[in-house]
Amino acid sequence: MLRIFHTADWHLGHHLHGVSRQLEHQRFLDWLLDELHSKQADALIVAGDIFDSANPSSAAQSQLYEFLVKAKTRLPNLGIVLVGGNHDSASRLDAPSPILNALGVIVVGGLSRGDQGNIDWERLLVPLTNAAGEIKAWCGAMPFLRNADLPATARDGESVANGMEPMRPGEQGNDPLISGMKTLYAELFMQLQQKAGNAESLILTGHCYMVNGAVSELSERKILGGNQHALPVELFPDDIAYVALGHLHLAQKVGANEHIRYSGSPIPLSFDESDYPHQVIQVDVKAGQPVETVAVKIPRSVQLLRIPNGKDFAVLPEVVDQLQSLTLEDLPIEQRPLLELRIRLEKPEPGLRQQIEEVIAKLPVRLLKISTAYSGSEKSLADLKIEERLEELHPLDVFQRCYQNKYDKEAPETMNALFNELFESLQGTD
Repeated sequence: MLRIFHTADWHLGHHLHGVSRQLEHQRFLDWLLDELHSKQADALIVAGDIFDSANPSSAAQSQLYEFLVKAKTRLPNLGIVLVGGNHDSASRLDAPSPILNALGVIVVGGLSRGDQGNIDWERLLVPLTNAAGEIKAWCGAMPFLRNADLPATARDGESVANGMEPMRPGEQGNDPLISGMKTLYAELFMQLQQKAGNAESLILTGHCYMVNGAVSELSERKILGGNQHALPVELFPDDIAYVALGHLHLAQKVGANEHIRYSGSPIPLSFDESDYPHQVIQVDVKAGQPVETVAVKIPRSVQLLRIPNGKDFAVLPEVVDQLQSLTLEDLPIEQRPLLELRIRLEKPEPGLRQQIEEVIAKLPVRLLKISTAYSGSEKSLADLKIEERLEELHPLDVFQRCYQNKYDKEAPETMNALFNELFESLQGTD
């Protein structure tokens, strides 16, 4: 048997409304190391978005490398596979890979090509061994694929290899971006088959958005020209034993496929994610048998509180009553719950923050945000414009609003896709 731990979307270096999450990440990494040891894991796969930005802080980078050193010191035979996500800089992840590879840590930040433009598939093929040192599986370590990584024939809307039908613009199921992804995964699968023996299982990674995936709008960046380019499950051949996915922060399987899963993020990256079941996936692989998966719950080190709970708003007296009814442990400030208040107002309240701060001063919490909505019109609450902070807006949102202001109409999907392509090309640079 081969035991793999699948995790993703660490987002080291993340800040929530200006508050560092370093303590929460460190508690998670310490817990993960203990779990890898106690459960006798053979391999760890991190499926993208290791860092929160393409230019992570020195503290975030130190946190990653200290974890890797501790993991390889405590578990010398543990195989570790890290792939780049859409938040990561491929070149930054790949830079220390020669040193990390020598330590048994395989890093694939992005696709690399030779002088002739051919992809170096060999660096994506990773043998996974059990405690006895026997190769039990091969992992195709596919990183996040940017538009520039896709085959030129697919980008141009022409026919592609591997028996696919020629592209017809606008035809359902023949999106050139999706076809380009299929082409690359088909090639990787072929390379895996050539490496693996009959008794060795095949594993794939991916950092992408799959059809019908549940998205966390406040913290997940749209990729591949927007979520309209959701990838079909047919991307992954039937012979694949397990697909370790990253990008979506809610742990979930893809459709009815138990072996194609998002592990989800280890900590909530927005208040919308505070009720998510944060976990890592333990995957037991046995040749010729379906994999067995176990969701291992991650303990929450810092609570996220939203009053009222959910996405509703409440009038100020109700919010104050709920605040005063909280029963909270008096913890050190860095461990105190993070709080968002959602208040419905009949009219502007200049003294709102002062009233709230007088109540908060008596409670061991950290107030991060006060969201307000006004209910003095005939519109339903769902139709009201909610106050937003700049850091909550995706660049695509800003572009769409600018377009709306200038042309008095919504930006067409083709324009949105071009904007996202430009944005992702910039994200891939330093």
